[in-house]
Amino acid sequence: MMFLLGYCLLLLGSGQLSSSYGPYQRAQKTGDILLGGLFPIHFGVASKDQDLAARPESTQCAMIFAIDEINNSSSLLPNITLGYRIFDTCNTVSKALEATLSFVAQNKIDSINLDEFCNCTDHIPSTIAVVGASGSSVSTAVANLLSLFYIPQISYASSSRLLSNKNQYKSFMRTIPTDEYQATAMADIIAHFQWNWVIAVASDDEYGRPGIEKFEKETEERDICIHLNEFISQYFEDHEIQALVDRIQNSTAKVIVVFASGPDVEPLIKEMARRNITDRLWMASEAWASSSLIARPEYLDVMAGTIGFALKPGHIPGFREFLQRVRPTELSHNEFTREFWEETFNCYLEESLRLQESENGTRSPRPLCSGDEDITSVETPYLDYTHLRISYNVYMAVHAIAQALQDILTCTPGRGLFANYSLFIHTKLSPAPQVLKQLRHLDYIDSIGERVHFDENADMWGNYTIINWHRSKEDASVVFEQIGYYNMHIKKGAKLYIDKAKILWNGHSTEGIIDSEPTCCFECTECSDGEYSNHKGIDSWDTELHTYHLTSPIDTDASVCTKCPHNSWSNGNHTFCFLKEIEFLSWTEPFGIALTIFAVLGVVLTGFVMGVFVRFRNTPIVKATNRELSYLLLFSLVCCFSSSLIFIGEPQDWTCRLRQPAFGISFVLCISCILVKTNRVLLVFEAKIPTSLHRKWWGLNLQFLLVFLCTFVQAMICVVWLYNAPPAKSENHDIDEIIFVTCNEGSMMALGFLIGYTCLLAAICFFFAFKSRKLPENFTEAKFITFSMLIFFIVWISFIPAYFSTYGKFVSAVEVIAILASSFGLLACLFFHKVYIILFKPSRNTIEEVRCSTAAHAFKVAAKATLKHSTASRKRSGSTGGSSASSPSSSISLKANGNDSESMSAGQPRIHRPRVSFGSGTVTLSLSFDESRRNSVM
Repeated sequence: MMFLLGYCLLLLGSGQLSSSYGPYQRAQKTGDILLGGLFPIHFGVASKDQDLAARPESTQCAMIFAIDEINNSSSLLPNITLGYRIFDTCNTVSKALEATLSFVAQNKIDSINLDEFCNCTDHIPSTIAVVGASGSSVSTAVANLLSLFYIPQISYASSSRLLSNKNQYKSFMRTIPTDEYQATAMADIIAHFQWNWVIAVASDDEYGRPGIEKFEKETEERDICIHLNEFISQYFEDHEIQALVDRIQNSTAKVIVVFASGPDVEPLIKEMARRNITDRLWMASEAWASSSLIARPEYLDVMAGTIGFALKPGHIPGFREFLQRVRPTELSHNEFTREFWEETFNCYLEESLRLQESENGTRSPRPLCSGDEDITSVETPYLDYTHLRISYNVYMAVHAIAQALQDILTCTPGRGLFANYSLFIHTKLSPAPQVLKQLRHLDYIDSIGERVHFDENADMWGNYTIINWHRSKEDASVVFEQIGYYNMHIKKGAKLYIDKAKILWNGHSTEGIIDSEPTCCFECTECSDGEYSNHKGIDSWDTELHTYHLTSPIDTDASVCTKCPHNSWSNGNHTFCFLKEIEFLSWTEPFGIALTIFAVLGVVLTGFVMGVFVRFRNTPIVKATNRELSYLLLFSLVCCFSSSLIFIGEPQDWTCRLRQPAFGISFVLCISCILVKTNRVLLVFEAKIPTSLHRKWWGLNLQFLLVFLCTFVQAMICVVWLYNAPPAKSENHDIDEIIFVTCNEGSMMALGFLIGYTCLLAAICFFFAFKSRKLPENFTEAKFITFSMLIFFIVWISFIPAYFSTYGKFVSAVEVIAILASSFGLLACLFFHKVYIILFKPSRNTIEEVRCSTAAHAFKVAAKATLKHSTASRKRSGSTGGSSASSPSSSISLKANGNDSESMSAGQPRIHRPRVSFGSGTVTLSLSFDESRRNSVM
């Protein structure tokens, strides 16, 4: 612990130290191989002339002890003497870099051959490794410089997770765990005690900032809120510290998490103690959890009960005896020991720089001391060797370097870096990079059975001991009571152990004083839609109101929002959930009722038309429209209207599978009947000589067979659809407060085939209807069929974009409207005008009217043929030079009922004969009727 005698030193008084203290004042010892050391003997620089503020902190000085132990060992580096050069960093970057430059400069000098210029008998070997520094911010600066020369640096106390970046800090290693685990452990402890309302304080450097950033991420995952997030520094002005304490005092959070070093925390604790703010619980990071700067009796009223993290203590055999036999007269090369002795015994040693300053009047006078005083006779924390934590890390760092040197020097000849240690020592090439490489692969068991190994980030694994600050009953000093541990390398859930019975809250009570507060995070934010808060209550379901609610009232904000069940939604205040409204095309809603009325009306009108056709089945109009096919056509229309009703009501699996096939087959049956009927009449009238083949081909049985075949194709499409991708009931939750119960069609391609095949038959039917537009109206309603097919196309072409642009119940409504519109179009165009004639114009529903219409069609055809023939004859005669005076005339005379006009009674009036003129000729059409029948026609 001579680093105590260096680092220890300074517990010490409050007077100003002279400017002689600095990196040029060092503890050193020559040897074959030198190790560098960086330790914060003093803390801070007071002014521009480099005077150091006397604010020392106790750390255990194990580096000198470890080097002496290795030099006295017969198994580790025999016949090699290790030396050291230890510098005071003053816990500042500038002083640390000044010391580091001395290491680097000596290494560069060693690379130059000076033998031809001088006899360098007092040659100082280069530094092959550096132990230090303490603070993460200081180590970061030092690592940037040492990495340029690949000089190994092993820190004993720098735990910032940023230093694990080997791309930036190539030669940095450490014997302390990274803060990555410490921040997680802090959050786990807070969650263990169910605290969720804390204050976070961190030092504004490379140690505090990354540590508190990691802590914030961990608290977010555990629903812990940070009320205040503050940064501190040992260089803060008084007004800045007072403003920070004001904010802490006004905060309702009772737990203060501090991620900082002892010197940075001390001004804050001092102001808290001055104001006697004792109702806070402190959680300390490893850097100050056992710091002698804070663990003082005068601060214990504020700090008692602090929960902190400490490294697992180690055991250093012989260290106690080493501390007790330290004498400044025996270590004249160690100025740190001399200062420690003077401050501990409040005296001046002979030939001391401080004695000279006292004689000059710049220091208060003190008595002289011999240097042989008994160190055990005074009360000092530097002799507390029972919990060696940082000192044990220093001890391990020195032994790790020695073990790496041992591995290099004892390697197999021809395979090692140097076959002879003298060559290794006196070579002009710096051995530091080889030592660094060996350290990276180091893995051994030390003298006390601990495994020493650096991971891929050059970090050393370790566990944390959880301590609680108690007040000693004997002298009211601070006692660090171990209350648990945190093992970072075992499975989650078993990492943390705390014995609550050992905890003293604020040093007095064994009962917890910190109640869990509602998480509010500055601003209370409402739960998201679809979530509700349930901080204290328990879920229950109200069967009458159909809502989830809490069994106890909510008087505070909740820390967690709970998602409502999938069939529920949150109310406006997000305090309970209610069942979502289930929507489908219902029978009881106005829209569903209207569609149902139109569907039933269609069925009734179709039934009425069928009744009229059955009643007047022997009349010419009914017979002329292919009576049997008309019946089948009317039946298919009934099916079309009825299929629309399947789309109304709550969808079920069977209705989803039935409705599309019913609609598709019904429409194909309807259009097939129209197609076959229209095509039959067209073929008969276009045939020049009707033969038995035509009559046989277009017999009734064959017509029904063609209708069946067309319908069968649609039925096969439906069967394949239902087999491969059957439609089924589904629920659509896209709308927050509504569940749309719809049918998942299974395959939109199958639906496209079903509608596409129907439209294909309708297109063919439209083609034949257009060709039949000039046939007798009694035999075919070509114009009406054409109009009906146009209506059909307009409806279903409009259906496609409407179907894909709607959602929910409106999808079914769109299809029902399309079915009803096309069905009414077919019914009206094909049958309403026939029913009108049958019921209101019976005079046109006679055999004579039918024959007249047929004869008129035949006459038109013959007249066109004659006109075409005469026109061709005139062209031929004109081309030969001959022409007739007049065009031939043609006349066609028809008889009715087998009698000509001469058989009529003389008393009957003369029948007028219609005359039709074509060009220069005249064609006369004569029709004879009985008077009574003629009158009936009139």
